Amino acid sequence: MTISMSSASLPVFKAMLGNLSHILDKGQAHAEAKKFDPTALLQFRLAPDMLPFMRQIIIACDAAKNGMARISGVEAPKFEDNEATFPELKARIQKTLDYLNSVPDEKVDGTEDKDITFPIGPEKTRTMKAEAYLKHWAMPNFYFHVTMAYAILRNNGVELGKADYLAGAKA
Repeated sequence: MTISMSSASLPVFKAMLGNLSHILDKGQAHAEAKKFDPTALLQFRLAPDMLPFMRQIIIACDAAKNGMARISGVEAPKFEDNEATFPELKARIQKTLDYLNSVPDEKVDGTEDKDITFPIGPEKTRTMKAEAYLKHWAMPNFYFHVTMAYAILRNNGVELGKADYLAGAKA
């Protein structure tokens, strides 16, 4: 049996977004246990030229919803990108999950050879076949930002391990 585009994408995005929500819970709990304002973590970054923690969450959500919208043709919701607290970031993750849950498998399956044109900067685009786009752009981009969010919290003392990243609340 061959793998389908929907089975290779939707459940993976959903599981990792659930894990990301769990990671946020641990970040907020850490701040509360250490008695500092959790929003202090939102602007941390691993390097001066990288985006801060909150942007990693925003971009991870956008990578999942926009990637699936491009592949499926099911219009993605537009978010304001104004999240400023852990609960607001968790709500964004949930809105992304709600969108992904609305995308029917049949809109994704069979799209392997569909041309996907997407922005790669302010004034540039790239075109790839949907299967290549999923495997070599959408998913790696998504994983990059989830991983950076994990690493930023871990770097700031939040007790996270591989089980949090891979299994989230199910660990």
